[in-house]
Amino acid sequence: MPKAAIAIACICLLTLSGCGNTAYGLKKDGQETSHAMDNATHRVLSAGAKK
Repeated sequence: MPKAAIAIACICLLTLSGCGNTAYGLKKDGQETSHAMDNATHRVLSAGAKK
């Protein structure tokens, strides 16, 4: 029984770690996308203003 409890605890820790990494990755991707959109918008507006 203790071996099963240890195995379940390890699986839980790995699952939580994976969820944490996914959440961090989604946050980072969102930030990078936001910066890319800001840069693209600035380039489009700048190109229109020069004409």
